[in-house]
Amino acid sequence: MSEAEKAAVQEFRRDVVEPSMTKLVIVDFWAEWCGPCKALAPVLEKVAAAYADKGVVLAKVDTDKNQFIAAQFQVRSIPTVYAMFQGQLVADLTNARTESQLRTTLDQLLRQLPIQGEAQSQEAELEPLIAMGEEVLASGDAQRALSIFDQLVEMAPDHHAVLSGRIRALVAAGDLAAAEAAIAALPEDVAKLPDIERARSAVELAKSAPEVSDLAPLEAAVAADPANLQARYDLANAQMAAGNRDAAAEGFLAITAADREWNEGAARQQLLKLFEVVGLEDPWVSQQRRKLSAILFG
Repeated sequence: MSEAEKAAVQEFRRDVVEPSMTKLVIVDFWAEWCGPCKALAPVLEKVAAAYADKGVVLAKVDTDKNQFIAAQFQVRSIPTVYAMFQGQLVADLTNARTESQLRTTLDQLLRQLPIQGEAQSQEAELEPLIAMGEEVLASGDAQRALSIFDQLVEMAPDHHAVLSGRIRALVAAGDLAAAEAAIAALPEDVAKLPDIERARSAVELAKSAPEVSDLAPLEAAVAADPANLQARYDLANAQMAAGNRDAAAEGFLAITAADREWNEGAARQQLLKLFEVVGLEDPWVSQQRRKLSAILFG
């Protein structure tokens, strides 16, 4: 190699390879005369800045000044964009020309690679605290759960699981107005995320199943006429509002078994909302889903 090539290799090692040992480096091969390169540059810079706390950095390689480096990477046209981690190419980002495409690809890579940026470190710190809040909420101590999630919101105001937990704690505490206001204040793209949809289901479920001070009359109505599906439905909703999810699920399943299309499938829909609120990965939900599947497809 010539002295110029040796210098280019050293510069590339310093600016790209060494940072890639701990970060995901977006390598942008470009040239001053390249119009598409100039069009793509702002998109790359914006996305790299947005993902900086997740351990993503942008490195630009001028192919006119670094022909030897470009040749080593077999760059035949520009812009060419690669992602590098620990000195290895892990993805070709050249065809990801829009912000949305780049974000989608980076999200996939970050899920697969052991990169520890500030965001990942915060996630690791928050995970046990969120789990504690969820455990307290599941135990029925709504006020304590709300206190925990309020503190977590101060730490991570944009964290989807934290926002969801706080909204569901508000629902459990009986403050539906505040829960609905919290959802309404979220950006549209955030409001569609699974964590927030779970919180929305909790609000909808609470509105459709108001608390009943005395379950005895409803229980008596079902006992007197087990075929009265409306009475069963009212009792299941009341049991759900009272926190007795086992009894509620049993009631909704019984209605579905008797007439799956009753009231346009209302019992099944309530049960599915209950599953979402409890959490689709929860073992209790898995058990109840098997029961529902046996009724629908058995």
